Amino acid sequence: MGEKDIEQQHEEQLKGASKPSAVGAYLLHRAKPHLPPWIGTAGVGLAGSGAHLMWADSAWAGVGLTLSSVALTAATWWAGRGTSAQRRLHSAITVAAGSLWFTGAALSGPLAGPLPDLYLMGGAVTALSWNVRMVMRRNPDAVTTGESSDKGLLEKVGLARTKLGAVKVEPNKVTAPYALPAGEATNDDVSRSLPRIASALDVPTTAVRYRPDPESARKGELVIVPNDMLKEIIWYPGPSAPGGSVAEPLVIGVYDDGRELRLTLPQAIHLLVMGVTGSGKTEAAMDVMVEILTRRDVVVWLSDPKRGQDLGEAFGACDWVVTTQDGAAVMIEAFKAVIPARQLWLGQHGYRSWEPAAAVRQDDPAHTCREDGAACGCPGMAYLVGWFEEAANTLRAVDDDAFTGIAQEARSAGASLVVSMQRASGYQISTDTRASLPSALCLGVDERDAGFALPSDVLEAGANPGAWGNKRPGYCYLVSAGVDEELWSTPSRTFRNDPVALEWAVREFAAVRMPVDDVTATAAASVAGQLYTDRQSPAAGTATEGGPQRAARTEDNDVTTDTEPLVDPEDEGIDPEAELPEASDAPMFGAPAGDEPHDPREAIEDILREFEQAGRMVVQTKDFMEHCDRHGRSRAWVSGQLGRLGREGRLVPTGGHKYRIVPALTSA
Repeated sequence: MGEKDIEQQHEEQLKGASKPSAVGAYLLHRAKPHLPPWIGTAGVGLAGSGAHLMWADSAWAGVGLTLSSVALTAATWWAGRGTSAQRRLHSAITVAAGSLWFTGAALSGPLAGPLPDLYLMGGAVTALSWNVRMVMRRNPDAVTTGESSDKGLLEKVGLARTKLGAVKVEPNKVTAPYALPAGEATNDDVSRSLPRIASALDVPTTAVRYRPDPESARKGELVIVPNDMLKEIIWYPGPSAPGGSVAEPLVIGVYDDGRELRLTLPQAIHLLVMGVTGSGKTEAAMDVMVEILTRRDVVVWLSDPKRGQDLGEAFGACDWVVTTQDGAAVMIEAFKAVIPARQLWLGQHGYRSWEPAAAVRQDDPAHTCREDGAACGCPGMAYLVGWFEEAANTLRAVDDDAFTGIAQEARSAGASLVVSMQRASGYQISTDTRASLPSALCLGVDERDAGFALPSDVLEAGANPGAWGNKRPGYCYLVSAGVDEELWSTPSRTFRNDPVALEWAVREFAAVRMPVDDVTATAAASVAGQLYTDRQSPAAGTATEGGPQRAARTEDNDVTTDTEPLVDPEDEGIDPEAELPEASDAPMFGAPAGDEPHDPREAIEDILREFEQAGRMVVQTKDFMEHCDRHGRSRAWVSGQLGRLGREGRLVPTGGHKYRIVPALTSA
């Protein structure tokens, strides 16, 4: 019985009528809780007197009573193993004393020798000891000072002298305020003791967490969730705000106390999605993507090196999709280019940052770009999401700081990055980039990566994604602006999802989603050229760069794709049955005399135009070398021209002997 229950019982006992006739009833009522020990003492005396009449002259009765006394005392000691040591010892001594007196009275008589004195003194002392114990159970100081019956547990885990306040008990959740002894311990000690508290309570380590008081170094709350309510799989229930704005929360799962798991992209700004293989990262991505694609004012750029294996059903709803490392590198550069263009447009229309009103036609004079103050009527600007799936693949091809500049500048431009990867470690992503991704949806990870996935204060509060690994698919922590900090260390689980939901969202909400605005499209085309202007059109369903290639199997069981050529383009005109030509001394490479271009600049521009027309915006040095013989130019000439184009800004080195082509002015 807790202190609160004892106090309530005490108050009820004090209540009653104050009339003289009620005094006797009150005294009897107060005496009743203390009568059982005295009734037991009287019962032993009567039973001993009666037993003497039956077994006074029986030697066998003496043996039986002695053995019975020992057995009863041992049984009392065994039965008290689940109670406190003091109660166990008190109970065993009481039974031993009573059974010993009963045996002596049965064999010698209750009035023989010292038995009467032992009964009167020993029986009274034994009964009074239980009365004192009952009185001491009521401790009003425990309520006022915060001392608790759980003091023994706290001592075991190294938090002796910690005071607990009034415990709040909810369904499957216990919250206990605590105050550590001043000058002896801090909240860091509580953080280190969480695994031992979980062990003492026999619950998983993720079931115990704490919330420190931001205004105190020694106060906070312990939160214990004894039962795992996330074991039950919940399928995606459908869009939380169909046709609404992306500024409204995306509901992607539930917390262990039943609350909805909500992510608000404009507040989260940039999101890191992380989880090992088998942790449920793909389904979590589907939850987020489906929610996005059912909103009216958002445009998605998707980089998917897995070529649609997981998110292929979403390709038709994305404004731009790339599936190669080179394409991802161009998309990153285009994202950088659209940021200042979008910021300029928002500033001209009186927006300090993107908001849903910026996505509609600008008919409000408060948001006009005209100098006369009249409504400008400009088309709206959708929110932009750049989704980089399996980003570790992309970062291997570009600088590991590729996302840093975007992450630091995109907030005011109405754009968010979603970076998805299995391991976010210092070997795959720079600390600057990680610091620029303020939000994280962390599923099960390797224990060594937990510190890179979640902030240290969240881990200290009890979050432990390393305990899940791939054994709890969908279990996750969400750290994001717009989410209460107390929920950052609270386990949650994303919905179970299916590609069918993506297909449905793409099809049913095609008329709801707004197209990309001209400002974003023009800025992207200025960097990506035909790679962007010839991109997939969701309305027309045209092919995307490196688009979803559906695997097919040939008779030889080799995996091919329906866009994969079976013959090299340069060999298409060769007849495999024709005789080989006779040997000749003519040079194999080199253009005929008189075919060399007169203008070297025009020659290299011809090569660049061929690349652009083919949609190849990232090229290597060797790609130029393949054309130098056709133009009758030496390799040294190509190297010199590449240097000139780099200085003029027509080519931008991207590392690894690769260059990104900066296109001429191109309309989207």
